[in-house]
Amino acid sequence: MWFIGTGQFAAMCLEGLTRRELTFARIITGNPTMSGRGNRENPSAVEIKAASLGLPVTRTGKLTENPGLIDAIDRENPGVIFVIDFGQIIREPFLSRICLNIHPSMLPEYRGAAPIQRAILDGHVRTGVTVFRLAREMDAGGILAQSAVDIAPSDNASDMYTRLADTGCEIACDALKGELTFTPQDDSLATFAPKLEKGEFLLAFTDPAAKFVNTVRALDMSGGAWVMAGGKRLKVWRAALRRDITGGTPGEIVADGGNPVVRCGDYGVELCEVQSEGKRRMAGHEWLSGLRGKLCKL
Repeated sequence: MWFIGTGQFAAMCLEGLTRRELTFARIITGNPTMSGRGNRENPSAVEIKAASLGLPVTRTGKLTENPGLIDAIDRENPGVIFVIDFGQIIREPFLSRICLNIHPSMLPEYRGAAPIQRAILDGHVRTGVTVFRLAREMDAGGILAQSAVDIAPSDNASDMYTRLADTGCEIACDALKGELTFTPQDDSLATFAPKLEKGEFLLAFTDPAAKFVNTVRALDMSGGAWVMAGGKRLKVWRAALRRDITGGTPGEIVADGGNPVVRCGDYGVELCEVQSEGKRRMAGHEWLSGLRGKLCKL
């Protein structure tokens, strides 16, 4: 059995699968990125996780142009290859093997790069995780196992990533104990989850309060949603819907006995955790206190 992955969701799944006593003859990940003075290496999330687990990794550029790995797949003949959050299109000679992906949605819903974020942005209260076999079309292969997972009003994307990775590993390991049977997806029911665009990170107090809060929840592990406040960019890391607030105008701070509550297009939004430019993350009431009453409208 092999494991191929690069990103944070893949790292969570690697830990979850090995914790359930799956062993991998090879763990393959993308090459490190380079940054900073001296062109410092930044290993992938999978490489960092593998090191913490005491597991060796093989780095690769384009997988299908790596002669060593192409030779190894014929020589070692892995029965199953997990390919998760790898960031490359998988082609032959890998695709003809049983390549399993753990995808954080109830396929064929939310095929694509940002299924968790899109589910939260769309206000869903339930999503799920799917173990499926890779095919040529994106996220369209036969389904091995699925499990639905509730989204609580307080759950953000990072909460759901952790929960869905754990559930995905559990159902994958259970499925591997029996005969592998794949159920075709109904392509007519497919919906898509494209990658996040820069403009989606900008919050607006003229929007409905639920949309404001859902955007904050969805983007917490993607750099954070933000709004302009007092001429500075203010990231909002946690916010809560306040349906009891109907007075005031959009952007007006209508309650400040604790965390500030700001009027949106319909209801209020409590700013629970924020971060002003160049500052640390802090509770909303701490940020507001630091303004010393200079701001009554955002």
